This record gives sequence, C-alpha cells and structure tokens, in this order.
Amino acid sequence: MTRRKLTEDEIELWRKVAKQAERMHPELPQSVHPTQLPKPKPTKTPKARVDPFEFGQTAPAKPSRNSLQPSVTDRLRASPVQMDAKAFGRMKRGKIKPEGKLDLHGMRMDTAHPALVQFVLTAQAQGKRLVLVVTGKGKDRDEPGPIPTPRGVLRNQVPHWLSIPPLAQAVLQVTPAHISHGGDGAYYVYLRRTR
Repeated sequence: MTRRKLTEDEIELWRKVAKQAERMHPELPQSVHPTQLPKPKPTKTPKARVDPFEFGQTAPAKPSRNSLQPSVTDRLRASPVQMDAKAFGRMKRGKIKPEGKLDLHGMRMDTAHPALVQFVLTAQAQGKRLVLVVTGKGKDRDEPGPIPTPRGVLRNQVPHWLSIPPLAQAVLQVTPAHISHGGDGAYYVYLRRTR
C-alpha cells in the first residue's frame, strides 16, 4: 500500500494550523509542513508448523463438545472428602440409605432454589445427616448454539447452590448418587450436625 502525497491545499491548511498552534516542545526544530513518515517495514509472519501426516496414522482426538471445564459430576468426584472416609465410601457405594429425598424434576430455577433451601435447612434442624436431591439428568437441547451450554440446568445449579450461603454452613459433602439412588441425576448431600 503506497501513501498518497499531500495536495497544495492540504499543505497550506497545515501551515495555517501550525502558525496558530502553541509548540509543546520548543527546543525541537520547527518544520513548515508535515514530513512524510517512512514506509512501515513489512514484518515476517511465522509460518504455521504442520506436522507431517502419514497414511494409516490416527488423527488426534477431537475435544468434547463442551471442553471448557470438567462436568459437574467430575468436579464433585475430584473434590476432597470432608467427611469420614469410611462413611463416604459406604455412601458412594449406595450402602447408606438417605433419610430424606427432594425431587426437583420439572421445577424451574425460581421454584427449585427456595425448595432446596427449605428442604436442606429443615433436614439439618431435624438432625438428619444424609439426604438425596434428585435433579434429573436434563434433556438435550434441540439446537445447540455457539455458546456451549451444559446439559441439565438444575443438575449444574444444585451443587453451586449447596456451596453458597445459606446452605454452605449446613452442607459437609456433596457427591453424585449411586446408580440405585438415581446415579448422575441425583446428589447425596451429607449434612453437618447442628451445634
């Protein structure tokens, strides 16, 4: 791309402006009209390195549809155990029977959140230790948009709600339920003892 040269009218206009303007750096030499700036030097763009591909070689695995962060169940399974390890192992294997159950199937977020808060706080006040919260796995979206959205709104929101006030002080451990109690569509919520 070549720069165009200034016309006589533009040079005359510049001279008028320069006469009326106050110099910011009077120690520098004064020019009558703007100087032509040097042409920018083209920068070399590094070429993308492409690894050779041989016939019969397998291509690298594609990332999953929503590879931005691990799923809720994976994050919960990887979280540290806060409760007794032996009881935690029995709970994960479905050997401990929940003392209460809340089914949030078909609820919207605005009704599910207050129901969850009331259920957990009431269960803790009654001295219950293990309750089951059923969220369902959620349905697949008909048209996935450009922004990856996780499947199952309540399934993803419930662990978050359990980790923030007012429920954070009542909840000791949250983990996906055993298949006999709903699997990935339900959560075991292990409550703290009331003092």
